[in-house]
Amino acid sequence: MGKRIALVTGAAQGIGFACAEALVADGFRVVLSDVNAEGLAEATAKIGGDAVSMVCDMSDVAAIGALFDRIEAEIGPVGALVNNAGIGLPGSFLEYPLEDFQKVLDVNVTGVFAATQRAAQTMVEKAIKGAIVNMSSINAVVAIPAIPAYCASKGAVMQLTKASSLALAEHGIRVNAVGPGSIDTEMMAAVNSNPAAMQKALSRTPLGRMGEAKEIADAVAFLISDKASYITGETIYVDGGRLGQNYPV
Repeated sequence: MGKRIALVTGAAQGIGFACAEALVADGFRVVLSDVNAEGLAEATAKIGGDAVSMVCDMSDVAAIGALFDRIEAEIGPVGALVNNAGIGLPGSFLEYPLEDFQKVLDVNVTGVFAATQRAAQTMVEKAIKGAIVNMSSINAVVAIPAIPAYCASKGAVMQLTKASSLALAEHGIRVNAVGPGSIDTEMMAAVNSNPAAMQKALSRTPLGRMGEAKEIADAVAFLISDKASYITGETIYVDGGRLGQNYPV
């Protein structure tokens, strides 16, 4: 029996890359996918071993279907899926372009649904008791006015996680989500380079530091593993205590 196959989207950097590393370490053959072809090639080479790369735009439903077709034809059926790809596109609420709002939803919600559905179809057909982990955010619960589309999309991911977990439970397929807080990744570069912004972010974080991408990846790897065999439909928030604090102390 060969290794289980995992697909991680948005894997060229940051949390997605850390998830791919964690799953390779756990014995999976991992397909890294991203729209950034150059970054994806570098990330895959860095991991080496059982990591392979396939470029895909997660806003393109047809491309998502083609990605799964290719994985199944060249490697085998996906038994673990990490829907990590996501975009933010910040802007002023009163002037926020509808096109930007739609772009965010295309990647963060429609792409997640399409990948989950396609992965689950093969899991059911092949009787694979698979695991799917979606990347949500604390912004599924708390909002930031400058990223309205992102907040809306992550709330949708939380509910999509619940709905799909109920639909797929009878097939032994588990669906969960991880909701990061302030994590030291490329998306937080603007905060990292601004001491005032960093202090503001840390004032909302009881543990008093930024999280690391590996800490998100560890939660993802746990939810995919058999150690989480009785967990489905949940969102685990890895946020340094952020959601438990209603004001800076």
